[in-house]
Amino acid sequence: MNFIVNDSPLAGQEGKYITSRHLRDRLYRELNTDVSLRVEDTETTEAFKVSGRGELHLSVLIENMRREGYEFAVSKPEVLYKTDERGKKLEPMEIAYVDVPEEFSGTVIQKLSERKGELQGMSTASDGTVRLEFHIPSRGLIGFRGEFLTSTKGTGILNTTFDGYAPYKGDFQYRKQGSLIAFESGEAVAYGLFSAQDRGTLFIGPGEKVYAGMIIGENPRTEDIEVNVCKTKHLTNTRSSSADEALRLVPPKILSLEQALDYIDTDELLEVTPTHLRIRKKILDSTLRYRANKSKTNYHKNTEFGGM
Repeated sequence: MNFIVNDSPLAGQEGKYITSRHLRDRLYRELNTDVSLRVEDTETTEAFKVSGRGELHLSVLIENMRREGYEFAVSKPEVLYKTDERGKKLEPMEIAYVDVPEEFSGTVIQKLSERKGELQGMSTASDGTVRLEFHIPSRGLIGFRGEFLTSTKGTGILNTTFDGYAPYKGDFQYRKQGSLIAFESGEAVAYGLFSAQDRGTLFIGPGEKVYAGMIIGENPRTEDIEVNVCKTKHLTNTRSSSADEALRLVPPKILSLEQALDYIDTDELLEVTPTHLRIRKKILDSTLRYRANKSKTNYHKNTEFGGM
């Protein structure tokens, strides 16, 4: 994943070490004690490519750095690709052994198949559980464990082992849900959140600082929706019997560091500070973000149809 200097509108308000020099020195200092970590400079001085042994390894480093007072942003974890002698793209593959009750086996097979997993074997144990053996790209398991626990109601067991490199299996969608994006900068208020909670699951509560382009919730549908959570109620001279009733807000879903790393998509970043974890779009401006998505869609269409 890339460790990037935080450039959000709230940058520098909570962290003690915020510059690229602080970030670079801390990452290279970690190499003295962590032999399985790799740090590389990128084309820009604002970002550093950090490679480790899985999401847990990197999340431990992130948590240690935020406790020390560092403020930065990280991108979605990605696997390390290789190329063979012919220049063909190779990706790491894993064997996944899944033990689930029989009632959940169909759901697990469907979800892993959507992530380019191939079912290699299936057997039933005496206690009624089903063992599934999958050959799946390592990137297909990024962000899957939380979804797996939800789908099996906490009863599933997932074990994986590395199985070498194989030809690239093609693109797939990491996340089917869209995002609720803050429309403007300010402070979230109960009235604005009450209007927004009908659109999906919220990640923040009233009183939280937000900025345009920050993700404040999850939309059950695939598209992203911009909502104004800073909107206050207009004062009027008239009153109704229900006008002064307290707004009932659903408690927000507070994401842990691991959950946030699993949740973010390729066009998003996780802003890490000593006191807050915020998910944001890489491109904060909605107009520029729309143009970037449109050009990306057109590029994929032209590639798919041979440039026609």
